[in-house]
Amino acid sequence: MKRKLILLAAAAALLGGGFAVTQLFAGENSPLSRGHVLQRIASRLNLTADQRQAIRSILVSEKATLLPLLNSLPEARKNLRAALHAGDATEASVRAAAAKVAAVEADLAVERLKLSGKIRPLLTPGQLAQVAAMEQRAEALAERVIAQIGAGLDN
Repeated sequence: MKRKLILLAAAAALLGGGFAVTQLFAGENSPLSRGHVLQRIASRLNLTADQRQAIRSILVSEKATLLPLLNSLPEARKNLRAALHAGDATEASVRAAAAKVAAVEADLAVERLKLSGKIRPLLTPGQLAQVAAMEQRAEALAERVIAQIGAGLDN
């Protein structure tokens, strides 16, 4: 069941951009957990049973590629945090750890692009418009968070 949720959350990641990928590993009871994200997106898009099945089939066919990437991202981020806080941290060790995070994120971005090419044709023009609006809201949220962090640094 957990793997099925991960695969379905990958579809949510496609539809919500990178923001959803970062939320895939939220706590199980969090409103940002796998099931909640997928449920909200599917509900907002009003996906038909046929669309859900087609998306599920696409994700199952990509399972061997997606799971290792989705599972390696938290570990890469953990290693970056460890490199930053290591007593013997160097610029080179932090750059190497950050490069590993970047490589996984780049691979995930490419997979999102590939999935998008397979899933978007299954959606109606109205659903595609909703996806665009959801992506804009996620982008605006990310920009607000970054601005707030930057404003906090000024104080």
